[in-house]
Amino acid sequence: MENFVFYNPVKILFGKGQIANIASEIPADAKILITYGGGSIKANGVYDQVKSALAGRKVFEFGGIEPNPHFETLMKAVELIRKEGIDFLLAVGGGSVVDGTKFIAAAVSFVGDPWDILAKGAPITEAVSFGVVLTLPATGSEMNPTSVITKSETQEKLYFANPLVFPKFSVLDPETTFSLPTRQISNGIVDAFTHVMEQYLTYSVNAPLQDRMAESILKTLIEEGPKTLANPTDYDARANLVWAATMALNGLIAVGVPQDWTTHMIGHELTALHGMDHAQTLAVVLPSTLTIRRDRKWQKLLQYADRVWEIIGGSDEERVDAAISKTRDFFESVGVRTRLSDYGVGLETIPAVIKNLEKHGMTALGENKDVNLQVVEQILALCA
Repeated sequence: MENFVFYNPVKILFGKGQIANIASEIPADAKILITYGGGSIKANGVYDQVKSALAGRKVFEFGGIEPNPHFETLMKAVELIRKEGIDFLLAVGGGSVVDGTKFIAAAVSFVGDPWDILAKGAPITEAVSFGVVLTLPATGSEMNPTSVITKSETQEKLYFANPLVFPKFSVLDPETTFSLPTRQISNGIVDAFTHVMEQYLTYSVNAPLQDRMAESILKTLIEEGPKTLANPTDYDARANLVWAATMALNGLIAVGVPQDWTTHMIGHELTALHGMDHAQTLAVVLPSTLTIRRDRKWQKLLQYADRVWEIIGGSDEERVDAAISKTRDFFESVGVRTRLSDYGVGLETIPAVIKNLEKHGMTALGENKDVNLQVVEQILALCA
């Protein structure tokens, strides 16, 4: 097992009715800014719960944070915070709202162009404190220090990570997700599944505990995903999905093991160029990445076939083929298509993706840093 440092200070308030407890997690004299997306929280009752919990507090609001949050929009929130002296943020929404709020928190006191935090890895030395009320299980952003932001002007989608943008607390009430459209739940299942795969399906370093935790999350998603799609108000199934999505990317299964993230880096470029949902890009790219990189991932693919899909018959080659096919079939079964052509995107996108990856310094991807631009081209060609 590789050396590691693990730190995760996020307090989780899980279960029904937990929104009512957020006031005790926020300083009594704080000026609070509620951040949210398109306004669905006002239709599903979450907004009213939050406002009730914060009755008597100094509360401002900033809505309109997009899926794949836009830098340009977030900077408007930064201006509001500076103007009003706001000192606590409350992200109410899914991963995009949480990611956007992390960037806002980091940008408020940043000297210079805040886009440099993403484009140049510019260091941040302080961030506004914030909490989360999660309404969409998918990204794990509610329990990690990572944020992905899109600059619409230049069609760039980049990420940053810093321990200063861990949430102070996150409320995970499965009931807040009951009214979500099927597409968003389907995307969440694929997103969480791929997060695990990026950390698990690499090569062995004799870390059996991390492997088995990763496999348990994958099997939970395989079992509970279809249940919660079939019955969106099944509390138990939805609770299992919510917690699995959080555990998929809170850092625990990543400790001491190599990580890949090729699929995500390619996927970010497809979203930036074509507006595809994040999970749609992952569903398209992951099976092709596993196919092209099968020789480098051989032993883990066999382990995955055995432990996750219970594929035990046939030759090693046949079992690896079956495991990759099962992955694609699972994504399709939960309603997320797995070919670029399903989204009206052709192979003419390949040069643009390659150009952007090169621009962003993403020329040596994967757990072995040997996924160069030529390999990316092979992966994308298989995604047609």
